[in-house]
Amino acid sequence: MARARIDDGAGRAAVRAALAEGASASRDIRAQAVRYTLQLLAEQAEGNTLEVRVPPFGATQCIEGPRHTRGTPPNVVEMDVATWLGLATGTLAFADGVASGAIHASGARADLTGHVPVLPLN
Repeated sequence: MARARIDDGAGRAAVRAALAEGASASRDIRAQAVRYTLQLLAEQAEGNTLEVRVPPFGATQCIEGPRHTRGTPPNVVEMDVATWLGLATGTLAFADGVASGAIHASGARADLTGHVPVLPLN
């Protein structure tokens, strides 16, 4: 059964709160912000080539290309909550996150360049 879609108003509010409060934001707010922005990524970059993980709150598959169906995905990008929210909102560039070690990317197609931000801050 598919997870229910997070409402845009609630999702945006969670992202704003998570960014404003940082690490002191409640677990529920951080979880909703991550899940909402991962939802946007999956909608904007449909596919199953890359798995994006933001433990402990969520993961999604995205980007067109060869489909992954079993076992460990060959293309994985993983990061913490603050790093993901920076990517998702455009305050962090993918290349900068990889260079700093905040983003762990493995696989030939493990690149979110051009797919983030999904919710640019204006």
